[in-house]
Amino acid sequence: MSQITATFNKTIKGFLRNRAVLFWTIAWPIILLVIFSFTVLNNVPADIMPLAKGGVTISMVFFALTLAGMSNLASDIARDRESGLLAKLKSMPISPARDFLGRILALIIFALIAVTLVTASGLAIGARFNISIESLQAVGFLLLAICASAGVGLIIGSLVKTSQGVVFTGVGISVVAAFLSGLFISYDILPDVLKTFGRIYPISSAGASTSYLLLGEAVAGYNPLTAGQLITTVALSLAFLGVGIFLYSRMSWKKD
Repeated sequence: MSQITATFNKTIKGFLRNRAVLFWTIAWPIILLVIFSFTVLNNVPADIMPLAKGGVTISMVFFALTLAGMSNLASDIARDRESGLLAKLKSMPISPARDFLGRILALIIFALIAVTLVTASGLAIGARFNISIESLQAVGFLLLAICASAGVGLIIGSLVKTSQGVVFTGVGISVVAAFLSGLFISYDILPDVLKTFGRIYPISSAGASTSYLLLGEAVAGYNPLTAGQLITTVALSLAFLGVGIFLYSRMSWKKD
């Protein structure tokens, strides 16, 4: 337990003290939220503007979660490798599972901070949500998005060896996937092949499910809460995480 706590403390402090991490994960989604709300939504009728801004807010929340896992978690692993910390840990009687749990717990706390700040920014510029008991299921989709992004982050952190390369890779994948899956573009105007990708890609699927629960089908663009899509989203989120854990334990903790 002490190893989990030590890794958690190191990781969360690294996230909160790193200005680049704070910018890419929190400030950048908030900046995009403001820009999209006052440009892309400029011609939206006033009566549905609050819900439209709510849709953009949810998109930026899931974009922030994507960056937190794919870029920040991955770069934390790369920094520990470059500093020699991972080499020291591998020489000690420490389980990779405990190190992983500490990092993931830190990521969850940091991701929740990002979600809170991005959501508060959306509310400040006029976003509104339909809150009910059923809509609280959205918390589960937030956790699924964290699992999926963390899995990809672990994969990147294990395969890409330099901090700079990790950041560029993580941000690049996050941005490209956001455009292709409908996080940045309305589902209605996506070509059919990208609509299919958006329903399969677990982060966009979780985002659409959250929009459906908090804003309705008109904003989400379709009903993602079908049995088939729910099973696919859960399975792929856990699969990404499982592959990430496997590669991290095999490659980042590989004995030299």
